[in-house]
Amino acid sequence: MRIFAFLLVLTTVLITGCSPMNTDRLSQQGPTLKIEEFFDGKVYAWGIFEDRFGNLRRQFQVEIDGDWNGQRLVLDEKFLYSDGERDTRVWTIVPKGEGEYEGRAGDIIGTAQGYSEGNRLNWRYRMELKVGDGSWKVSFDDWMYLQPGNVLVNRAGVNKWGVQLGVVTLFFMRSEQLKEAPFAL
Repeated sequence: MRIFAFLLVLTTVLITGCSPMNTDRLSQQGPTLKIEEFFDGKVYAWGIFEDRFGNLRRQFQVEIDGDWNGQRLVLDEKFLYSDGERDTRVWTIVPKGEGEYEGRAGDIIGTAQGYSEGNRLNWRYRMELKVGDGSWKVSFDDWMYLQPGNVLVNRAGVNKWGVQLGVVTLFFMRSEQLKEAPFAL
């Protein structure tokens, strides 16, 4: 009987620990996020990757050139990692309805799906992630929040086979908020 009670408690903790964030109430408190407006033009980002144990594994910067033509948003992203590695990704994102988006990029498996409401966007996709000489197919669950001062905060869970590998945290700022370009990529 004790084993059953222990397993029941353990299962409850695991299920509630993996449930998505509930931000419904908070999403209406900040400025409204419209990604086609925020990412139109030059945007800079700074980020970190922490493994599932909370160890900092990587730091990086991103320079993004966004182009919104009224029908689709193209994001040309240039990454610079703290170890000197460089990478690029080009997203094409299309609004699909009220607050709904679809996106594609070269290393994205299938189509990314996004839903925006208030100051937040939930962006989910599978990706072919470079790891050493190979790659892993992983899932990303991004939650972006536009803050007062026009700063966008992004927290993304990275999972493989349902197991969280780590968390990516990013902060985005538009170029006109900065006195000078923070870095050159």
